[in-house]
Amino acid sequence: MNPMSRRRFLQLSAMAGGAWMLSELADRALRLSFREAVAYAAEPIKIGIVDPLSSPYKTSSIHDVHGATVAVDLFNKRGGVLGRQVVILEADDASNPEQAVQAATKFIKEDRIDVLMGTFNGDCALAVSALAKQEGKLFMVTGSHLPDLTGAACNSHTFVFMPNASMLAQAVVPQLVKAYGKRWYMLTTNSLDGKSAAQAMVAAAQNHGVEFVGEALMSFGATDFGSALTVARDKEPTLIVLNLYGWDLVHALKSYTKLELARDKIGIGGMLSGEQIGRPLGYPNNTGIWGLIWDPKVNTEGSRRFVQAVVDKYNHTPTSRCYLGYAAMTQILEAIQRAGSTATDTLIKALEGHEFDGLKEGRSYFRASDHQHVQDVLVGEAYGKELGLGHYKILATLPGASAESTAAQGVCRL
Repeated sequence: MNPMSRRRFLQLSAMAGGAWMLSELADRALRLSFREAVAYAAEPIKIGIVDPLSSPYKTSSIHDVHGATVAVDLFNKRGGVLGRQVVILEADDASNPEQAVQAATKFIKEDRIDVLMGTFNGDCALAVSALAKQEGKLFMVTGSHLPDLTGAACNSHTFVFMPNASMLAQAVVPQLVKAYGKRWYMLTTNSLDGKSAAQAMVAAAQNHGVEFVGEALMSFGATDFGSALTVARDKEPTLIVLNLYGWDLVHALKSYTKLELARDKIGIGGMLSGEQIGRPLGYPNNTGIWGLIWDPKVNTEGSRRFVQAVVDKYNHTPTSRCYLGYAAMTQILEAIQRAGSTATDTLIKALEGHEFDGLKEGRSYFRASDHQHVQDVLVGEAYGKELGLGHYKILATLPGASAESTAAQGVCRL
C-alpha cells in the first residue's frame, strides 16, 4: 500500500471539512425553512371585503358580509384552508369609487390580504377591478350587475359572481309582459347602476313589442317618490318599471302602495329585488314581479345546508345578498384549496371554467372567456303575506345555459 503524501492528506482534509460545512449549512437551511413554513402556516388567509356598508345599499351589503362570514366559519371549523385559518377584513366604500379604491389599497398594501371581494355600486366595482389587475390580486365581484365588468372593462383578475343586468332582464321581462301588458313607464336611478338596468330592460323588451311611454331619472338616495309616481300615472302605463335598488327601491314601493296605483291597474316590477328588500318593506308594501338572484325556497341539498347554517348563526333565513357572500366566499376558498396556494395566477386558473354547486337547480360555472358566473336566474312575485321561507312566489327560472347569449362576443379579451 502506498503511503499517503502530506499534500494529499491536506487535500482530503480540506474536502472533508468543506463537506461538513456544507452539511451544516444545509441542515441550518432546512431548519430555517421548517420554521418559516410553520410561521407561514400560522399566518391566516385574509379576504378583504369592500362593500357599501353605508349609503342606500347598506342593508343589502351587511347581508353580503353575513353570508361570507358563515362560509368562513364552516371552513375554519374543518381546520381552515391549507391548514390555515381564514379571516375577513371589512371596509365601507359608501358607494364612492374613490373611497373604494382607498379601502382596497389599504387592504393590499398594509393588511396584505390574499383576495379581494365585494362591491355593489358599478363605479366602485370598475375602480376596484382596475386596481386589482394593477396590483396582481384576485377580485371577486359579489354584487354589481354591470355588464361591462365581463364586457368592455373585463380583465384577467376579476370574476363576477352576480348575474349581470342582461341576464336578469332576459329572465324578468317575459313575466312582466305576461302579467301587466306592454305599455311601460320607468323610474331610473340617475347612476351607472340605474342606467345599466334601464338599458338592459329596454333591450330585453324589444323582442316583446313593449312601448315605453316615459322615464324619470331619480337621484341616488331619494326618499320621496310620490311626485314621480303621480307623473307616471298620468301617462296611463300598464306597468311602472323601477330601475332602483336598496333603500331607493324600498321608498319607491312604499309610495306605490300609498298612492294605490294597483287600484288603477298599474303594475310594478323590475330587474332586481329579493328578501333584502322585502324585509324592510314588510309584507303589506311588498308587491310586483322581480328578477331574483336566489331564493330560500330553492330546494337543493346545498341550498338547504346554506339556509340552515345562516339560521344557526343569525337566527333568520338568508337573503339573496347573503347567498352571494356565502357562495362567492365558498368558491374563493375552494379555489385556494384546489390550487394549494393563494398565489393569484394559480387561483385564476383554478376558477376559469370551473363548474360548481351554485346552490341552484341548474349548472353554475365561471365562463372562461370573460369570468362571468353563468347561473340560473329566478323570477318571483311578491306577496303581501307570509309564504313560508320568504316574500316571493317563484314564477319562472331562466336556466344558466340561456345566459350564454349574454357573452359580449369579441368585446372581452382575457
